[in-house]
Amino acid sequence: MTRSLGLDIGDRRIGVALSDPEGILASPSKIITYEDDTTAIEAISDIVEKQQVKQIVVGLPRSMDGSLGKQAEKVKAFVEKLSSRIAVPLIFRDERLTTVSARHLMQEVKKKKTRGKTRDDAIAAAIILQGYLDEARRPSF
Repeated sequence: MTRSLGLDIGDRRIGVALSDPEGILASPSKIITYEDDTTAIEAISDIVEKQQVKQIVVGLPRSMDGSLGKQAEKVKAFVEKLSSRIAVPLIFRDERLTTVSARHLMQEVKKKKTRGKTRDDAIAAAIILQGYLDEARRPSF
């Protein structure tokens, strides 16, 4: 497998996660402060190039009933612009509850007094990407 990038796209920040080169483990990487589409796309393109990313997994924020709300439409519009600027496949993944999971995970980390200041957004991106990587590695019967 190859290196993948995970994105958790929000209005003010984009959480970024990277897989290892074998595509087994996703780790929180960084936060991109969202100023405008052009700046964010340039930052993502830079990561794709420097890290030799072969695919991008984007969290799609569906409503609890599975429908696409206002935020999901914003994410889809941004991804459409991104896809016209980069040459790697973009894959949507349902991200319901990933930010909640990230916050719970951070609370556990803080309880153990582990050092580090990774934001919920990057952890959410890692959760999104790890779910995809796990599914991609499962044998199909």
